[in-house]
Amino acid sequence: MAQMTMLQAIKDAMRVELARDQDVLLFGEDVGKVGGVFRVTEGLQSEFGEERVFDTPLAESAISGLAVGLGIQGFRSIVEIQFVGFIYEALDQMCVQAARLRYRSGGKYNAPITFRIPFGGGVKAAELHTDSLEGIFIQTPGLKVVIPSNPYDAKGLLISAIRDNDPVIFMEHLNLYRSFRAEVPEGEYTVPIGEANIVREGSDVTLLTYGAMVHTSLKAAEELEKTKGIKTEVIDLRTLMPLDIETILTSIKKTNRVIIVQEAQKSAGAAAEIIAQINENAILYLEAPVVRVTGPDTVYPFAQIEDEWLPNPQRIIEGLNKVLEF
Repeated sequence: MAQMTMLQAIKDAMRVELARDQDVLLFGEDVGKVGGVFRVTEGLQSEFGEERVFDTPLAESAISGLAVGLGIQGFRSIVEIQFVGFIYEALDQMCVQAARLRYRSGGKYNAPITFRIPFGGGVKAAELHTDSLEGIFIQTPGLKVVIPSNPYDAKGLLISAIRDNDPVIFMEHLNLYRSFRAEVPEGEYTVPIGEANIVREGSDVTLLTYGAMVHTSLKAAEELEKTKGIKTEVIDLRTLMPLDIETILTSIKKTNRVIIVQEAQKSAGAAAEIIAQINENAILYLEAPVVRVTGPDTVYPFAQIEDEWLPNPQRIIEGLNKVLEF
């Protein structure tokens, strides 16, 4: 196995699929010669040619619309949206055209599109570059939503996304691109979409999270065990749509307490939906209300104060104590 950053693992996944399937295309703003704003696609144009890896105009609606048309013709598109705040220009093509294509056509056409979207805070980026907008997508039938937390999952999930016949929103946290390395198999392998991963076994409380918050949550869980002996089971959801509710319920039946950590604002997001499903399926197993630790319900702040806005280990520990002491 090779040691890779998440950025390198994502690039390797695209290289594997471009080499394996001639119908796979990669395009977006500056993804060719420049290699993308984060250099995730660097070198892929020279390796696979300008007809398969190419730059587009600065128009997210046109980029995403092109992917829908190519899907009808049998191509599999990997679309890079440069920053998460730019998706608003393409929501019609993503959430209406791509998401409904198979339904509208009675199964005649598919939209096998992977929308790669950098997002997330902690990097002091400019305004509209770091919001967590996954809540928009999980409410849109026809879209799958994948958010990896580590290099191994990033590569395996991206390969699964590219091979999927449904449009997949593949969100890449900016703070994870180069923050650490992990062992990643060379060549092709897949991580199934729709399966959560228990990253830390525990018996006292279940902590559900995803993306960069997996690492923040693990720090909190380790600190709480060190100081109080509390054993927190940490589950990396990996996929928000479809949600692996079975893994969640199995853990709740063991611990009887749940906390959900998300970077996004509190209202109407992934955490709210997960709480609803827990109440529908496992309320009699709960010994305390489900607690959320999230960003506040405000506009994402300017870089100078984002560290105060984002969930941190101390806030997560306070949330864990709240559900444990109920």
